[in-house]
Amino acid sequence: MRAKKFPLNTLKETPSEAEIVSHRLMIRAGLIKKTASGIYSWMPLGLRVLRKIEAIIREEMNSSGALEVLLPAIQPSELWKESGRWNQYDEGLLLKIKDRHERDFCFGPTHEEVITDLARSELRSHRQLPVNFYQIQTKFRDETRPRFGVLRAREFIMKDAYSFHINKRSLEETYWKMHSTYSTILNRMELEFRPVEADSGSIGGSASTEFHVLAESGEDLIAFSSESDYAANIELAEAVSPNIEADKVLQVEKVATPKKRSIEQISEFLNVPIEKTVKTILVKGVTSKLVGLVLRGDHRLSSVKAEKISEVAAPLTLASESEIRDQINCGPGSIGPTQTEIPVYVDRSASSIKNFIAGANEDDYHLKNLNWDRDINISAIVDIREVKEGDPSPDGKGEIRLKRGIEVGHIFQLGDKYSKSLKATVLDENGASVPLEMGCYGMGVTRLAGAIIEQNYDESGIIWPNSVAPFELVIIPINAGKSKVVHDKAEDVYATFLKNGCDVIIDDREDVRPGAKFNEWELIGVPHRIVVGEKSLAKNKIEYRARNLLDTLEISVEDALKIIL
Repeated sequence: MRAKKFPLNTLKETPSEAEIVSHRLMIRAGLIKKTASGIYSWMPLGLRVLRKIEAIIREEMNSSGALEVLLPAIQPSELWKESGRWNQYDEGLLLKIKDRHERDFCFGPTHEEVITDLARSELRSHRQLPVNFYQIQTKFRDETRPRFGVLRAREFIMKDAYSFHINKRSLEETYWKMHSTYSTILNRMELEFRPVEADSGSIGGSASTEFHVLAESGEDLIAFSSESDYAANIELAEAVSPNIEADKVLQVEKVATPKKRSIEQISEFLNVPIEKTVKTILVKGVTSKLVGLVLRGDHRLSSVKAEKISEVAAPLTLASESEIRDQINCGPGSIGPTQTEIPVYVDRSASSIKNFIAGANEDDYHLKNLNWDRDINISAIVDIREVKEGDPSPDGKGEIRLKRGIEVGHIFQLGDKYSKSLKATVLDENGASVPLEMGCYGMGVTRLAGAIIEQNYDESGIIWPNSVAPFELVIIPINAGKSKVVHDKAEDVYATFLKNGCDVIIDDREDVRPGAKFNEWELIGVPHRIVVGEKSLAKNKIEYRARNLLDTLEISVEDALKIIL
């Protein structure tokens, strides 16, 4: 490739709307152009990156035995109504459209309905199973607030796969094969990542694993062990039960706490550690109007864990002040778990403390020296808090560490959720008709491009790994228009690397100064650079520099070939 024939549209200034590194650098490097909110055009440079990401994914999915298909982006409403999701899918993310006949369609945000419809028409017998179909397709989710460039866009490219099985054992085998395949894909892109235990969310199913690229810009907080492979989304990470305190049980005291509403204020006012306080959060219930969730004062509620309590209404909804006063006769700052008719669920860590402080269910009053067995009627002890840095790892190995992650993949064991609703069945070994067991495996293709940048950049620009770089090597001749020696040698080096299968570009632009070329290619992030100039040629050498290193080396073309290829 020659730079004269390749459009480079880099920017010096940082776009004002770009909030994170990858968004800023992708626009400045000319990889993408904004078309509308959350919708981007991929320019030639960016598309080269995208196609290399797709190629890695295809190679590994094909190696796993998966079969590529291409499903329609526009989907009929009938399938979504059949599954029950037409009016339920993630609160308005579904972009609904009508054709000229006023028939309802949607721009697919996901493809469970379409693939299940295909399966019920194509799969008849257990002898056709297991089978795993995958595609790389454009999706659309009507995000309320698209942010972070391609990391949370409305239109995006995704690899999704769906497997079909006769039983759960077969499903689990494919699930773990996909787990391994995803790890291989991310390793080939040289990413630091963690597979983490996750919640299945609106897609449904049982077991699920998210794959997170570790980065400060990540929207998710993940918890992992300092000494093992344990990892989970912080919303789901198990909080280990501490040992029960051995304190002597003291008499309850009612104390005035005027205008003290927060746990921090109570702790300071009464001069007690915040770890000796509890807070009671009132939420909407299923059979009861309200449910009390009790945590230690310094802990945060996990909404995902809380929603798994059968008595708690989903989605988790906090009680209003009027509802609290109607039920408890006090404001939010004085709520406690004592002397109440509502169900009370106590977090494991809170259940271990003695002689603690809680609201007295009377405005401006709290109770000291409360104890669970003596003073409070609890419904159950449950795990409902988010883990903290330094907590013991649930597997007994090391301590919990917290890092932010960008979710780039998610695999699910769907079970028969969609096959039952869409009546996708096959004949088993006994000739009986049974619903298909399904697995689902998603990976964000465009999101991966942004995630890679979030881990690979410096003050000058992007630093692409070799495997996904738009070009592996850029050759920059110095004053080739004035020096035949430089021109001929640069062309010779270019031809040599092309012959050896290198994805190389030669910057043959005569109207751009060498310094500007260096800055531009550092911004773009090509991992290897060769400079051909008269000074180095006088020594029968070329100048080589790796994008992630500061030192420039004078070496032979043969040595450069060994380093780059």
